[in-house]
Amino acid sequence: MNEISVKTDKITKKFGSFIAVNEVDLQVYKGEIFGFLGANGAGKTTMIKMLCGLLLPTSGQGSVAGFDISKQNELIKKNIGYMSQKFSLYNDLTIQENINFFAGIYGLTKAELKHKKEQLCHELNIGDLLNRLTSEIPVGFKQRLALGCAMLHNPSVIFLDEPTSGVDPKVRRDFWAIINTLSEQGKTIFVTTHFMDEAEYCHRISIMHQGSIIALDSPSQLKITYGESTIQNIFISLIRRRLNESS
Repeated sequence: MNEISVKTDKITKKFGSFIAVNEVDLQVYKGEIFGFLGANGAGKTTMIKMLCGLLLPTSGQGSVAGFDISKQNELIKKNIGYMSQKFSLYNDLTIQENINFFAGIYGLTKAELKHKKEQLCHELNIGDLLNRLTSEIPVGFKQRLALGCAMLHNPSVIFLDEPTSGVDPKVRRDFWAIINTLSEQGKTIFVTTHFMDEAEYCHRISIMHQGSIIALDSPSQLKITYGESTIQNIFISLIRRRLNESS
């Protein structure tokens, strides 16, 4: 993992006098599963919006999939995959119609669409469900389908925003198995999660607080550094320490 997929240099975003993201430096590598942790309001969403080309930084520099986040944000949008925490497909369309719709957005040819559809049917085991309304399929299938649609154009970098929110433990395990497979294929996975046990599956994680990254390393190394047995304990300890320092 030495090829950089996502890089920022003192990236900052201000809204008036409020600093949402404060001079954040990041390097995320090809094939890496990178966990992005932080409480609500820590700056995670603003950071992801900048990395996805949806929001321009106030200052600093960065690149995603080789494209400049300040000057080539439209190219970034076309070359990344994104899955939001809220189900992003259309419930009143069939599975097949959803796939066709997103394939059209990404500009896939008929041949590419045929191949991708066959691939999704095989990987997600949804061949018999193509003509079912998306609203009728189980939540686990919906999550996998949403990820599959985000992957139709074969992006090298995938942003997953709370991808397992609201699903049961088995679905979460199955979803992470897919994430690991994508990583083994060389895809870079940038994932936010509130489940601290899921952070253990990441190659590295960062913890964000009040717009700044206050810890960044592999889960095992963070446990050694802070003398804690779980990522949850590290998270609580670091946030509590920061709050005490600012009070």
